[in-house]
Amino acid sequence: MKSKRKASTGKRINPHYWVFCEGETEEAYVLFLRSEYRLQIEVIPKIVGSSINKRFINSFKRGKPQHEKDKDFLMYDADVIEILDKLQQIDSSILILSNPVIELWFLLHYKNQTAALSGEDCLRELLNRNSRNYEKGTIDNRLKEKLRTRRNEASCRSRKLAPDTNPSTNMHVFIDALEDAKLGIL
Repeated sequence: MKSKRKASTGKRINPHYWVFCEGETEEAYVLFLRSEYRLQIEVIPKIVGSSINKRFINSFKRGKPQHEKDKDFLMYDADVIEILDKLQQIDSSILILSNPVIELWFLLHYKNQTAALSGEDCLRELLNRNSRNYEKGTIDNRLKEKLRTRRNEASCRSRKLAPDTNPSTNMHVFIDALEDAKLGIL
């Protein structure tokens, strides 16, 4: 049985975002977004790896306060087809995919990337643009500043990329959800 969060009379309740992700970089980025937006975002990093499923998500959330406005997000790289197939079967969650890797989303804060690239190429491009100062699993101050100030440009660029191709990311869906919650549009 799930416990319910209840809004006080006359107050609006913000949703709680549950973000299940596969790696340290995704976790670091979600923690950065949580500090930026000051919303209830719980990140559940790679504790399940490729065995993520609807039952695990429900089991993880069991006994925790929940509300009908809460949303589940699955933030994964789209480079492993087997995991991608499994994620697409979880219909109760919003799938946030980056192909080849999440660093593509970071790269879109610097430039318009339309040509296919490998994960290694993406990391190299990001490293070159971030003054040779990028390391997976961390978000340094220089990158934080880009992620903060060029978020709208990156969202516009990601919307123009064809879904399910290389390169592509729909991280803008998560950003839009956070923006809507911050503005009270739900």
